[in-house]
Amino acid sequence: MPSAQGRPPFRADHIGSLLRPQALRQAFRQHAGKEISDAEFEKLQDQCIRDVVALQESVGLQVATDGEFRRGSYWGRFVERTEGFSIKPASFKFRNDAGHEVKFTAPFVKSKIRRLQALALDEFDFLRTVTKATGKITLPAPSTMHFYRCNDFADRSVYAEGKEFFDDLGKIFQQEIAELAKARCHYVQLDEVAIALLCDPAIRDEVKRSGSNPDVLVDLYIASINQAVANCPTDVTIVVHMCRGNFKGHYIGAGGYESVAERFFANTNVNHFLLEYDTSRAGDFAPLRFVPKTKGVVLGLVSTKTPALESLEGLKRRVEEAGGYIDLDRLAISPQCGFASTVAGNPVTEADERAKLALVVEAARTIWQ
Repeated sequence: MPSAQGRPPFRADHIGSLLRPQALRQAFRQHAGKEISDAEFEKLQDQCIRDVVALQESVGLQVATDGEFRRGSYWGRFVERTEGFSIKPASFKFRNDAGHEVKFTAPFVKSKIRRLQALALDEFDFLRTVTKATGKITLPAPSTMHFYRCNDFADRSVYAEGKEFFDDLGKIFQQEIAELAKARCHYVQLDEVAIALLCDPAIRDEVKRSGSNPDVLVDLYIASINQAVANCPTDVTIVVHMCRGNFKGHYIGAGGYESVAERFFANTNVNHFLLEYDTSRAGDFAPLRFVPKTKGVVLGLVSTKTPALESLEGLKRRVEEAGGYIDLDRLAISPQCGFASTVAGNPVTEADERAKLALVVEAARTIWQ
């Protein structure tokens, strides 16, 4: 990993999920309907991953993921492979700027949780065979398994309160990260949505109505990340991606980082942060003044929610603006989120995706030449 303390390992990064080709989207439906075998499904996934890795390499990225092509959603495989989870409706809704709303589902704890098998290790084992770039593995942050149903995250006869649940959940993350490290995975990303959403006054009000304290939850989720990575080897770079929701071009919340920035940036024991900054929903760059000098920031300036291609000059201006609050050498650039947090993907084409990833690489080369 070509990184130094206080500097992200790559000037051009991306969040991980990429658009599934039509054949793969169809295969997910066929496999769910038992129209194709496990072996047929895996074979197609393997080929699609080879192709999407080639895409990442062709635009000049030095970091590669498998596009999350083995997952139905960014957290789905974690739930499927962990004993004790079921799925229920979430308490929130996705929405877009036109006011259209979409319901979604969320994890619910029905029994004591236990890691049944590797959650993403097999993803990395295959990825490392098809790329010479640094392979990155993404995992949902611990808060994903707790937040989306507000105060109703579990059967209370199983977990009466959060501490025991997060203790068990932390062990699952520690086991997975240890096995990834043993397999020589040096880059792990946790996708954190809840803390970003707790910057939204409307969502904070909804959380209060459910009987929870938003500020207590922020501290709980910081502690849960720290517990998850507590035994992480020093040669593994751990990063947190902050997300306000990403589904078919829709989002869940809005609000700048100011209300959580000081404690989140200082108290979260990770190497750097990938932050959404593609629209005014993310607020200004002033919260970056709280990032400790030992940590870096990847600015998510390129939108994956719209096909409109940002300008190189515009990206340069935005990075310069951020540099008023944090040293330029501690910054990098990326899209604001993945292109497909679920199989459905965002309303952009594969050509749009390629152009945006290439723009990220070009901007990085221009700004940090």
